[in-house]
Amino acid sequence: MDYLLVGLGNPGKRYESTRHNIGFMVLEKIAAGLEIELKQKSFDALWGKGAVSGKNVLLAKPQTYMNLSGTAVRRLQSFFKTETSNLIVIHDDLDLPFGSVRLKAGGGTAGHKGLASIESNLGTSDFMRVRLGIGKPVDKSRIEGYVLEPFRKEEQDVLPEIIGLAAEASAEIVLNGLQKALSKYQTKNRNFLKKED
Repeated sequence: MDYLLVGLGNPGKRYESTRHNIGFMVLEKIAAGLEIELKQKSFDALWGKGAVSGKNVLLAKPQTYMNLSGTAVRRLQSFFKTETSNLIVIHDDLDLPFGSVRLKAGGGTAGHKGLASIESNLGTSDFMRVRLGIGKPVDKSRIEGYVLEPFRKEEQDVLPEIIGLAAEASAEIVLNGLQKALSKYQTKNRNFLKKED
């Protein structure tokens, strides 16, 4: 398999529209655009296969909870023999303002339990990331609750645009590589909301 794209989130209706699940949302958008059905259930994931301009891609949503995401990623990567350097993980990021889309290869986990699980399972941080800013609460003690809350109404209004941008950026990485995608899609803390509160 040429590329493995993994969206991070928590399974189940309860978490569907929460901030922590924006990775799932982007992956679903990519799947819809490529007409890939995420119907296969194995390797602790929901997944489907397809192609982007002749390159084989596997799209997956781990069905463990966020902090065990690495189990599914390791099992999928091992079975489908994808290079770690061709793994793209799409995830929420508390350290970026809401609406930011950032692309990078390698790096730390910044306390993100899903990323930490993937690094621990693969024994490396040498994979690409599509980071989606969700902002963070002023009160640090609220972080755990904050990521499991739904987006605010004004955020929901612009969410489709952000998800669409991240989906295009992910496809661009597969098509033309990370550097091309960076120059085309990296946002500079773009403010999707007219006014932050």
